[in-house]
Amino acid sequence: MGPLVRFENVGLRYGMGPEILRDLTFSIEPRSFQFLTGPSGAGKTTLLRLILLSLKPTRGLVSLFGRDISTITGPELSAMRRRMGIVFQDFRLLDHLTTFENVALPLRVQGKEEAQYRAEVVELLRWVGLGDRMHVLPPVLSGGEKQRAAIARALISRPELLLADEPTGNVDPALARRLLRLFVELNRLGTSVIIATHDLTLMDLVDARRFVLGDGRLHIFD
Repeated sequence: MGPLVRFENVGLRYGMGPEILRDLTFSIEPRSFQFLTGPSGAGKTTLLRLILLSLKPTRGLVSLFGRDISTITGPELSAMRRRMGIVFQDFRLLDHLTTFENVALPLRVQGKEEAQYRAEVVELLRWVGLGDRMHVLPPVLSGGEKQRAAIARALISRPELLLADEPTGNVDPALARRLLRLFVELNRLGTSVIIATHDLTLMDLVDARRFVLGDGRLHIFD
């Protein structure tokens, strides 16, 4: 199997402005773990959006799961996005749905019946430490619990690639380490992981590649 993600000389600009990302060349291999870092405003979230296909590059080649994205049609695009999970810094849970319902939402959107996925959702919630919180609404959850629910929702479709945008930005250091252990365990089980973070202390806990964005360019440290 080749790389899950491959960028070759990718550049991005908005309108007629200057390029905010330029000459990005890298690949994400199966079962790999990497941190994406750089100062605020460097473009970490923008790069994740390029990988997630919610932004199109201005120039260069992007391929996902062995396919050139410029050749992908609408239905294929949806199928490809389902092979990826995304954890947002601001959780993006729906307040009128319980923890269980939020985590199960990607499967419901695919048209699956609850009987098909109930046991799997319950098991995953227990794995992230929310087994006793599955029937409460998000406003009742702490910040750390919301983040773990968001991680569970990203994992329920068993993604090949998980993108996490500052997943520990709203939690205390002890919980940040616990969340990091979840990501490391997930990677051990076979999922490739990209964590965007500016927390150097967190990055020092795992021996992983570092992608450093600065001045629109990407530097890779193995």
